[in-house]
Amino acid sequence: MVDFVYKDRYGLEDLERIVAILRAPGGCPWDREQTHPSIRQNMLEEAYEVCEAIDQADSDHLKEELGDVLLQVVLHAQMERERGVFDLGDVADGICKKLIFRHPHVFGDVNAQDVDQALNTWDAMKRVEKSQSTYTDTLQAVARALPALWRAEKVQKKAKKAGFDWPDAQGAVDKLSEELGELQSAMAGQGDVTEELGDLLFACVNVARFVHADPEQALTQATDKFIARFALVEQKARAAGQDMREMDLAQLDALWDQAKQDLKDGLSGRL
Repeated sequence: MVDFVYKDRYGLEDLERIVAILRAPGGCPWDREQTHPSIRQNMLEEAYEVCEAIDQADSDHLKEELGDVLLQVVLHAQMERERGVFDLGDVADGICKKLIFRHPHVFGDVNAQDVDQALNTWDAMKRVEKSQSTYTDTLQAVARALPALWRAEKVQKKAKKAGFDWPDAQGAVDKLSEELGELQSAMAGQGDVTEELGDLLFACVNVARFVHADPEQALTQATDKFIARFALVEQKARAAGQDMREMDLAQLDALWDQAKQDLKDGLSGRL
């Protein structure tokens, strides 16, 4: 039996203690074997589950998923504590100091009367903190591990602060058409298809930014819409005694149009 006090309610220090026990000799074999790289994906998955709980406006679910994210933080901190590098207290100390430093309009004598001024102050202090002396430094600082659409949007926003941007949405739309043409040329053997596809996606993100749409959310909604329509197409095919794999493209396209209209009528245009 481990040396542990059972309680009706636990706190952050208890979580630290539990994780330390799990990773100690005599603890959990799985937990002891984990490393930063081995649970890297877990951190991403738990963060996305927090986002799902937020989208569902489910407070109980959110509380649970935040706990799962907190567990990942404590696990990574415990691994470093075992190496004698830092612990959870150092993590807390670091983020506290960062918040104080980046909010001189709260903890100092800088004036910020609105959200824009507050964000500008935050960005300025971040550049000082990160020793970012050029606009390129700020672009390169955007994490490469971010989802590609999200990273592209953040890079474009930072480029905008250097004045490198279209004057209006039409410029972004025109660039989108240009990139589509270059992709078509590449598909015909005149260029690198992957490169041109990337340029097209980057241009799509630019358009999304101008119309104030989140590209990740827009693609997620489009994927949900596709699944809903596909399900109805399959349902209609089965009702007609047909297998989708045995139908030609014209037949499937006709069912797709029917499904699109049915869903539009049934969901007041949401799909």
